[in-house]
Amino acid sequence: MLKGANVPVPARSVRVEIGWNSSAGVPDVDASALLLADGRVRSDDDFVFYNQPRHTSGAVRHEGKQPQGGTVIDRLAVDLTAVEPEIEKVTVAASADGGTFGQVPGLHVRVLDADNGTEIARFDSQDASTETAFVLGELYRRQGAWKFRAVGQGYDSGLAGLATDFGISVDDEPAPAAAPVPPQAAPQPPAPAAPQAPAPPSPYGGQQPAAPPAAPMPSSPYGAPSPYGNQPPAAPPAPMPPSPYGAPAPAAPQAPMPPSPYGGQQPAAPPAAPFPPQAQPAPAPAGGGINLSKVTLTKAAPSISLAKQGATSGRMLVNLNWQERGQQNVGWRERISKAMGGGLDLDLCALFELSDGRKGVVQALGNAFGSLHQPPYIHLDGDDRTGAVATGENLTINLDHAQELRRVVLFVTVYSGAASFQGISALVTLTPERGAPIDFTLDECTVPSPVCVLAELTNQGGELIVRREARYLVPERGVSPQRTVDHAYGFGMQWTPGRK
Repeated sequence: MLKGANVPVPARSVRVEIGWNSSAGVPDVDASALLLADGRVRSDDDFVFYNQPRHTSGAVRHEGKQPQGGTVIDRLAVDLTAVEPEIEKVTVAASADGGTFGQVPGLHVRVLDADNGTEIARFDSQDASTETAFVLGELYRRQGAWKFRAVGQGYDSGLAGLATDFGISVDDEPAPAAAPVPPQAAPQPPAPAAPQAPAPPSPYGGQQPAAPPAAPMPSSPYGAPSPYGNQPPAAPPAPMPPSPYGAPAPAAPQAPMPPSPYGGQQPAAPPAAPFPPQAQPAPAPAGGGINLSKVTLTKAAPSISLAKQGATSGRMLVNLNWQERGQQNVGWRERISKAMGGGLDLDLCALFELSDGRKGVVQALGNAFGSLHQPPYIHLDGDDRTGAVATGENLTINLDHAQELRRVVLFVTVYSGAASFQGISALVTLTPERGAPIDFTLDECTVPSPVCVLAELTNQGGELIVRREARYLVPERGVSPQRTVDHAYGFGMQWTPGRK
């Protein structure tokens, strides 16, 4: 389409994709939509973007980014049948984060029929220079039917200026900057662990079935193999309320654990060094209007404190969205069909260590999905075995219990359908209920790695620090990806086979 041209939209619902070519030095781009009546929004609720991803009517949703080889797309879903009658236009916009659109090659917008994937319209922006925001197009009503117009109007004032022009009240508080975090104190030598008697079986600890193993799960010295196993702490923890981990066992000698097919019993990781006491930073007072803050972690600025941006409570969603390179033009049905025939299956996982010394893993293997309201306060929402789920794989962390988390290592493994991460693109987003979303893309994998460490969360002086890792690991022969991450980050757990 040329700028100013329009086409009919013969669909009940559409998927709007804003895409661009991504490489080193190219600014990130964010899609947004404004629902307009008489050329302006009725309220701030009529603005849909990364911090407000769903319109109150449900008609417009921001579905997030997905890498597609050398390109990235940010998606909006619009149910045209659900758009309220007084809304005349749905304006489709984009904003550049960290530069101008003159630095963004291949910027375009596509409108697709959500039911069958047919392309209805495409507009390529070719004359961008100093603009930091763009209205790329608009869906509008004409005589009872919907049409799409290519607009291509740029703004030098960024997303805030664009939103303000349409009547949005913007919170002008500056976004928190991602900055390096001071190094953590070196761990002290561990105290000898007191012997301990086996605890009674718990719902988290039964013996794995005798079927051939597909992948490992950790085992526990607190009983039979379980996803929450670790060496006992040097001193018994303070009494805790009843939990699925059972009551602390009396001190008594423990029988040695049987050898593991993945290398036998591992030594316990040394306890983390104590952190110097710090005052808990108070979250900044909320300003009026929409908060446009966003944090992108990079190699130069890989870390940020959740507390310093006000994310001290509520839930935090960890999302992994992935794509095989060369699959960007494959429809959802084809991708699901491929997955059912043995296609790519990535698993989002988390190793955790609690403040009382307990350690374990949250993963789909062995149905170790964790728990949100009791230890480990981490829950895996499901297992996307297709890559066709628009929301990808999600893991939720309960920040109300952040003080009970000593550290969390987020990682992803290739479960099936590929030998390594070579040829796979992925985007990681951490979205707290309070505070700005945090995102980063994974670097291109250049080694035969089936496991990538995404990020590490550590409790430093009462603050949870998020550090981008984007680290590909290559396991030794016969060593599982999970145990490889364990070894690299010093958890020292025992591992036994597990399967989906």
